[in-house]
Amino acid sequence: MTSPASRPVPPAAANPLSLRGAVDLSSLKQRPAAPPGAPGAAGAPGMPGAPAAGNGDAEHPRRPLRVDITEANFQELVELSAQVPVVVALWAAYSPGSADVVDVLERIVDSYGGRLVLGAADVEVFPQLAQAFQVQAVPTAVALVNGQPIPLFQGGAEEPQVRSLLDELLKVAAANGVAGQVGTGEPGAAEPEAPPLPPLHQKAFDAIEAGDYAAAADAYRQALLEMPADSEAKAGLAQVELMGRLQPLAAADTEALRQQAATEPDNLEAQLSVADLDIAGGHVEDGLGRIVAFIGRNFGPERETARVRLLELFDVVGTGDDRVAKARQNLARVLF
Repeated sequence: MTSPASRPVPPAAANPLSLRGAVDLSSLKQRPAAPPGAPGAAGAPGMPGAPAAGNGDAEHPRRPLRVDITEANFQELVELSAQVPVVVALWAAYSPGSADVVDVLERIVDSYGGRLVLGAADVEVFPQLAQAFQVQAVPTAVALVNGQPIPLFQGGAEEPQVRSLLDELLKVAAANGVAGQVGTGEPGAAEPEAPPLPPLHQKAFDAIEAGDYAAAADAYRQALLEMPADSEAKAGLAQVELMGRLQPLAAADTEALRQQAATEPDNLEAQLSVADLDIAGGHVEDGLGRIVAFIGRNFGPERETARVRLLELFDVVGTGDDRVAKARQNLARVLF
């Protein structure tokens, strides 16, 4: 591995980020913990390598959102990336630009207030990591989101462009359900408490916890009576109604049900039940497409029943989901 010439980071707009699964991290298994006194920077309490509460010392000042990556703590960082994006800076002492890149990333990551974590990896100490990320030169920055790697940049780092990339990274992470926050570990700092749920939402949540989906649905319906524009109550109602419908299907012969739906395409109940199973199993396009196809073949009251169910499943999946947008377009085609 040779040191590259420093070059600017490509603008975020020219370097769209996306999750990809091309890098296999499974070979980097967590090794036994390093012995006391082994090198490694402190992270925030609860993060890999974090010390007991305290202010650190003059020789090794606290760096709240930075972790020095080792074989012992890497798997913990992969797991942490399911809660908050982890920016990984791969560096080496022989690379003159490495220290500057790590410093820039540390300063920027700290400014995000716990929405990002920085992991710094010395590729001479942990060469397996560079091999896993297919790194050709250092310094290089990649990110982990829900265990999946996202290339960021290689070479020199200009702060405005790096910040733009990290803004884009947070958007990608949020779209994939990774939008947490870690504490900074500062003395006296406390995690902000989540605001309390409205009373009827809390009542619904408690009923869900107890497995009483009918009671949860009643609570959400009452919330909608009081505030018809309550989108969270609308989505919650659709979700608990789906959960209620799935309960009896758990004891059913689902293969027989799917076979019935295949041989009886105009059997409304069979099509709706299999659509519920598809949605619950993550086969969203199949579930929505099944109902759209039924609507296209049928007329009268059954068509309207299917249309209403489809709209409810849109709320379950999320009205901003691309698969819902596609199903809406298909629905418009069969209706008009």
